[in-house]
Amino acid sequence: MPKSSPSRILLPAMLALCGSALPAAAQDYYDAYSFGGWRYRDYAQPSYGTPQGGYEVPPPPGAYEAEPQPAPYEGERQVAPPEAYQQPSEPQPPAAYQPPQQPQPPVAAAPPAEPAMAPAQFIAAANQPTLPQTLKKGGKQPLPEVARLQILLDRANVSPGVIDGLMGSNLAKAISALENMNGMPSTGRMSPDVDAILARYGDRPVLTEYVITEADAAGPFTPSIPKDYGEMALLPALGYRGVTEMLAERFHMDEGFLKRLNPGSHFASGETVIVADVGAPSKTKVYHLVADQNARQLLGYDQQWNLVVAYPATIGSTDMPSPTGIHAVKAIAVDPVYWYRPKVNFQQGKNDKSLKLAPGPNNPVGAVWIGLDKPTYGIHGTPEPSRIDKTNSHGCLRLTNWDAKELAHLVRPGVDVEFVDPTRTASVAAPAPVEAQPAQPMPPALQ
Repeated sequence: MPKSSPSRILLPAMLALCGSALPAAAQDYYDAYSFGGWRYRDYAQPSYGTPQGGYEVPPPPGAYEAEPQPAPYEGERQVAPPEAYQQPSEPQPPAAYQPPQQPQPPVAAAPPAEPAMAPAQFIAAANQPTLPQTLKKGGKQPLPEVARLQILLDRANVSPGVIDGLMGSNLAKAISALENMNGMPSTGRMSPDVDAILARYGDRPVLTEYVITEADAAGPFTPSIPKDYGEMALLPALGYRGVTEMLAERFHMDEGFLKRLNPGSHFASGETVIVADVGAPSKTKVYHLVADQNARQLLGYDQQWNLVVAYPATIGSTDMPSPTGIHAVKAIAVDPVYWYRPKVNFQQGKNDKSLKLAPGPNNPVGAVWIGLDKPTYGIHGTPEPSRIDKTNSHGCLRLTNWDAKELAHLVRPGVDVEFVDPTRTASVAAPAPVEAQPAQPMPPALQ
C-alpha cells in the first residue's frame, strides 16, 4: 500500500478546525392538540446540531466544539495529529466569599401507609361493642369502629349518609340529631351519653350475611349510563348498573366498601355476602320538615315538633339557591320520569331542547321526587349517594335514594317545609295552614 503524504492527511483536519460553520435556517415548531375545547402548544426545545423539521439548527455563539477527528494511520503505526490551537482564556475574578453552609437536619421519612385490615378481621372488629372516642378525621382506610357507628346511627333514624367506614362531616350531623332526639344539647361530639344511647341499637351484629337471590342477580340492569342528557334520553330505563350497585343502595353502603368486605365474590345468585344491617325504615309520620341550609341537613318532626328523622342533604348553591321561607309538599312520585327543560331550568351541555328521561335510580332525580308548591323545586334522590353534602345542587334538596324513599312514606301533600339559614336550630313557630293536595305524580324538573 502506498504511503499517504502527511500534508494530504492533515489538511482536512486543519480545515475542519479553521473553517467556520455555515449558517442554517432554524425552524421553531410546536405540536398543537385539543383537550376539552382548549388548545395547548408544546414548544420543542431545539437540540443543537440535530435536525429539526428537516433543517439543521445552528448552535448559539460559543457553543460549537469541533468533533474529534480519527487519528490517521501511516502503515501499521498510528500518527497523532498536531494539537489544535487553544485561545488563552481571560483571567476570571476571584469568587465571592461564601459563608460555610450550616448542616441541614435530616428530613424525616414519611410514615408508611397504614395497611388495610383484612376483611374477616374488619368484620369481627366492627361487630364488637366499640365506638370511636372522637370524630377526628382519619385516613383513607375504613375503620371498623366508624362503620359500626354509622350503622347504629342509621338504625336510630339519623342517617349518616353512605356507610363507608370513613370519618366525615355527616357523622357529626347525625350525632347532633341523635342528641336532639334525646333531649340533649346538640354538640355533634362523641360522649358516654351518646355511647349509651347507641347501645340500645347494638343488640345484634352490624355486619351480617346476606344470600343473593335469583331476582337480585336477574336485574334488569343498565350497565352503561352516559352523562349527556341527550344520549341518556335514548335509553329505555336508567336502572342500576349491576348487582353491586343495587345491593350497596339497598344496604345504604358505598359500593367500593361493599366490594372490599367481599373480596373474590362474583355477586352471583346463591352467593353469601357481608352487608350492613341498617334495620327497618322509620314508621313515624312526619308533619314538619326543616331544611337547615347551614348544616346541610333535612330534619323531620312529628306533630308535637319532636325530631324523629334526620338526613344529610345537598341544598342549593350560591348561583342557584334553594327557596326561602315556608313551603309545602305538593306531590310525591316514586320512580319518576324526569323532564329536562332548558328554557325553564338550566342547560346541560349542548342540549337546548326538552327531553324525557326514563325512570330509575340513576335518573337525574334518583328514585323519588317530592315536589313543592314552588314550581320546579322539590326534594329528590340522586344517582351519586357518596356526593351528598359534597357538591351543590341546582336549587333543589337532594338526598340519598334510600333516605328519599323512606321520607316519601313518611310525608303527605300539605306537610310544611321550612328553609332555614344560617341558624342550626329549627324554628318551632306554627306554620301557616296549607290545604292538603291529592297525591298525584308530577313530572319533576331537576334543580
